[in-house]
Amino acid sequence: MGTLASALVPLVSRVSDAPRIYADANLPIGIVSAMRQSLGWDVFFVLEHDDLRRAPDREHFTRARDQGRTLITLDRDFLDERRYPSSSSGGVIVCSAPGERELLLLLTRLDRELFRAIAAAGGTVLAPLSGRKLDWHPGASLP
Repeated sequence: MGTLASALVPLVSRVSDAPRIYADANLPIGIVSAMRQSLGWDVFFVLEHDDLRRAPDREHFTRARDQGRTLITLDRDFLDERRYPSSSSGGVIVCSAPGERELLLLLTRLDRELFRAIAAAGGTVLAPLSGRKLDWHPGASLP
């Protein structure tokens, strides 16, 4: 039996075609604001939810999947396949950049090369990386 959030995922995809993102506590609030305002993403930010502020990584990993969201983080622990198997994820993007400006440029590139490209091809951006992980850094390319 799934959760209410997981049951609502198919309905949400009919309402909005914005990328659905789960931003963990490692992302700066300014970046989360830019994801929402500049990129137009639907972002669930854990720091805006008192019950999730100090939740363990495993809970974030599971909640992102259950909510049909792509987890975006700076935490390289999520690349550990033994602890966080790709096949059990809703998609994970681990970013690395030297500063907020570079991180925003990196996410803007991700938006253009992944999310907007999928939408332009007529696909859904609801969970484009479901079951996969992406180590996204300057110089990285999509698989």
